[in-house]
Amino acid sequence: MASTVSTLGPDASLTRYMQEIRKYPMLAHEEEERLARAWRDTGDQKAAHTLVNSHLRLVAKIAMGYRGYGLPVGELISEGNVGMMQAVKRFDPDRGFRLSTYAMWWIRAAIQEYILHSWSLVKMGTTASQKKLFFNLRRLKGQMQAIDDGDLQPEQVAKIAHLLDVPEQDVVSMNRRLSSADSSLNAPIKMDGDGEWQDWLVDDSEGQESKLAEREELTGRKALLANALKTLSERERHILVERRLKDNPTTLEDLSQHYNVSRERVRQIEVRAFEKLQKSMKTQVAEQRQAVRAVQARMA
Repeated sequence: MASTVSTLGPDASLTRYMQEIRKYPMLAHEEEERLARAWRDTGDQKAAHTLVNSHLRLVAKIAMGYRGYGLPVGELISEGNVGMMQAVKRFDPDRGFRLSTYAMWWIRAAIQEYILHSWSLVKMGTTASQKKLFFNLRRLKGQMQAIDDGDLQPEQVAKIAHLLDVPEQDVVSMNRRLSSADSSLNAPIKMDGDGEWQDWLVDDSEGQESKLAEREELTGRKALLANALKTLSERERHILVERRLKDNPTTLEDLSQHYNVSRERVRQIEVRAFEKLQKSMKTQVAEQRQAVRAVQARMA
């Protein structure tokens, strides 16, 4: 199937291509159904070629409607032809509608995907609402006579957002992206300067020094906690861990049944163990500070 279309595919002479595809006649409904069944039931390649070729004019017509995006018409037609072949592969003649009605959705989808991938180096239009905004924004701006490349007026943004059922911020963002071309971060700031735009970019991520300090602090806290837990009895340590150090704390009722004591007694053990834990950690911190001061005094 692909070989026939590629042979007739649009090349440098779009006019010659348009003349070539006019040689393929439109099919009657009965003939179209017969060929579609031959392809579906027996894999008849000749039938598939005939179905595709008879709709090449439809592909060209749809592709012409996307000329305003600055891409070569020949490439748009080529992508549309791919969509046409996909439509023929999946067409079911028993559903009662014409192939052209079914194929136009595949043709448009293929062309639109190509435009979205070719428009910008930056990925855009990844969701259904963004695609709808991308392909309808220019038309709505034309109806509002908002032909300037600057930002839209607030009332225009609100109207477009309402008509397309998208957030207003998405309208503003998409309009700005469509109004300006991609710029390289390696482009010089001034024609006679050595600096590049990327030199002015600020890294908002956390620095290596901060990450190291946080990691060391976390390690120190874990060591303090581990040492403090050693000062508790086995029952105190178990109750404290179950009640204070788990994402889903164990209930007083469960612990009271485990130790065969009242819930109030479990609560008292928990409070006492927590107080002992705090005291032990404060003592360790004080000792560490005293050791640091001693080292600093020897170095002075």
